[in-house]
Amino acid sequence: MQEKIYETTLGNEKLSATFSNLADQANGAVIIRLGNTVVLVTAVMGENEREGQDWFPLTVDYEEKFYAVGKILGGRFNKREGKPSDEAILTGRIIDRTIRPLFNQKMRREVQVVATVLSSDEKNDPSVPAIIGASLALATSDIPWAGPVSGVRLGLIKDNPDEFIINPSNKTSDDLILDTLICGKGGKINMIEARAMEITENKLDLSYDLAVAEITKLENWQKNIIADIGKPKTEVNIASPSEEVKKLFTDLIAPKLSNHVFSGEPNKNKIKAITKEWQDILNSNKADEISTGLLYLEDKIDEELHVEGIKNKKRADGRTVDELRPIFCQAGGLTEVIHGSGIFFRGGTHILSILTLAGPKDSLLIEGMEISGAKHFMHHYNFPPFSVGETGRLGGLNRRAIGHGTLAEKSLEAVLPDRVTFPYTIRLVSEAMASNGSTSMGSVCASSLALMEGGVPIKRPVAGIAMGLMYEDENNYIILTDIQGPEDHYGDMDFKVAGTTEGVTGIQLDIKVDGISPKILKEALAQAKTTRLKIIDKILKAIPAPAPEVKASAPFIETIKILPDQIGNVIGSGGKTIQKITEDSGAEINIEDDGSIFIAGNKEAVATAKKIILAMTHEYKIGEQFTGTVTKVTDFGAFVKIGPGTEGLVHVSEMAPFRIEVISDYLKIGDTVPVEIKDIDSRDRLSLSIKKRDPDFFATPKKS
Repeated sequence: MQEKIYETTLGNEKLSATFSNLADQANGAVIIRLGNTVVLVTAVMGENEREGQDWFPLTVDYEEKFYAVGKILGGRFNKREGKPSDEAILTGRIIDRTIRPLFNQKMRREVQVVATVLSSDEKNDPSVPAIIGASLALATSDIPWAGPVSGVRLGLIKDNPDEFIINPSNKTSDDLILDTLICGKGGKINMIEARAMEITENKLDLSYDLAVAEITKLENWQKNIIADIGKPKTEVNIASPSEEVKKLFTDLIAPKLSNHVFSGEPNKNKIKAITKEWQDILNSNKADEISTGLLYLEDKIDEELHVEGIKNKKRADGRTVDELRPIFCQAGGLTEVIHGSGIFFRGGTHILSILTLAGPKDSLLIEGMEISGAKHFMHHYNFPPFSVGETGRLGGLNRRAIGHGTLAEKSLEAVLPDRVTFPYTIRLVSEAMASNGSTSMGSVCASSLALMEGGVPIKRPVAGIAMGLMYEDENNYIILTDIQGPEDHYGDMDFKVAGTTEGVTGIQLDIKVDGISPKILKEALAQAKTTRLKIIDKILKAIPAPAPEVKASAPFIETIKILPDQIGNVIGSGGKTIQKITEDSGAEINIEDDGSIFIAGNKEAVATAKKIILAMTHEYKIGEQFTGTVTKVTDFGAFVKIGPGTEGLVHVSEMAPFRIEVISDYLKIGDTVPVEIKDIDSRDRLSLSIKKRDPDFFATPKKS
């Protein structure tokens, strides 16, 4: 096998790119190694144009292989990898969002990028190697693409919040108060994904500057590789309309385009109307150029929005550049059957979020290449076709739904109570009822309302907003607050920022240009904060604080803690003891390795199970007093049960303050007696005393 290897560093790890003939049928292929994490990335371009298609056919797949972590995972009857995990889908989306802006969007040759994780160590996340690998596979191939692009993961750890970590270890991910992946090229940024624990805007500003510096180093390394082994780029056909089509447009559509684009309506109806009119004209005059003709209209609408926006600060719906659409918030009011609900309107975007609370056994069990364990907080997002006034198939998941749901989920995580305080499994479902810009950030707001209405003691509400951009160059641009329809579709940036009054909790950046400077992002971040605080004020007016307790329809949960070496006693042989407690009480019981026991059910069931378990696991001490039941009578005393599986001996001398000759004259099996623990021997056997607890229990000696 022929190989050529190039090396550099990322953080404290060696980063290498290996080019070989391993996958030599692909247009471009590279193996990226970071520590012991190894990713193969290939890029292939189809041979034929997709005629009549109105979008660039790019596909990005991120493949997790169980062998990469040295495990045989999967179900009992199937050990093959199945559908991609949420983590794989999200990583594929990150790669897509990073490389897509650097293609000519009018290209109609299909391009597929596949990142296959061959090995994954415990320290280095495969996402960054996959991004760099996608860049090198494309840039060294003959596929037309304007790279290279690079990415870097940065972190802040709670024990040292002032020093950024480059390429933080996966082992420290639970300790990170900021975990962000930033991509870009040429001193600019084109993709951000961030989870934060209420980080200030100033800290995030610093992360952009550091990321650009690190990205530049990786970019220069890639450029040297491309200069050495890069292939000449293939010329592909970029369709454009004929002069006859352009003249038709100039004569019949151009004079009224501005009135339709800037109609003042809070939706795209006027744009849809002029698009339909233009399509009818093309059908009648140039039916063979409908696709290119419609793209020409798209370009002209885009141009109109940019020119008027940048020069005159004009927006499609007539708002000022920093104006927020009308807000409506409602906490609850739907039904008492569900455990919490929130309704949030921001202009034409309407979201309903529903809260469900359950016990620990209803947590999501994850067994994957990168992530395994129980997940106790979930946010799911649905986007039915009626939300945009269309018909379509219901059900199923796509990358967008998973991406939007996860963005809202991580934006809310920062304010959730810990599991000791609130040991519930929490599921939120956000339904996009009407969509006109950033349903994901609307989901964050509606979910905050639902959590508070449902009695989840969150620190404070989280709100989110989408910021946009009309960009010509670094000196000519305009930042837009709360983008909707046309600004989302034709604008250059979708910068989603979620957070509280104290700081940012989640960020996602998508752009359509090749990059945006940190300067513009800092301005947008500051503008987003101002708007976010306005939305939070509206949320707090609807519900000033979380409800003092969960609803009656939600399960009641209590947490108790036992010693880890007592877990076996509670579970019993083959689980018989815990099954018996569950049957006797009607409660759901979940025991964790540290001795935490979560008991869920109605209050009576929880109280019963709690009493049984506390009695079983009680650590007895000398001097404790109980009311026990006689289980056995002997010549020298009586055995008394004082708890589940626990009994002690009351010696004849400890029964009364006088001499007892015949014990059976005073006690029989089943009698209830007061006792006190007098002594505990080295084998944990209990000596009990009735006379010490109540000297008058046996009033007088009985005559023989």
